[in-house]
Amino acid sequence: MTVELKVDGKEIPLSEFPQEIIGNTAAAMAQSLRGVDENWKVIEIRISQD
Repeated sequence: MTVELKVDGKEIPLSEFPQEIIGNTAAAMAQSLRGVDENWKVIEIRISQD
């Protein structure tokens, strides 16, 4: 699993451990939702602060 993190357009480098934590958490949340195929390819999450 590959995880990329960008903050205000700047890519934040992640070592293997944070990639695993973020990726597994996002995947588990998405897979628990109805309508998400178990064979998903890409999950995209965008968070904005107002």
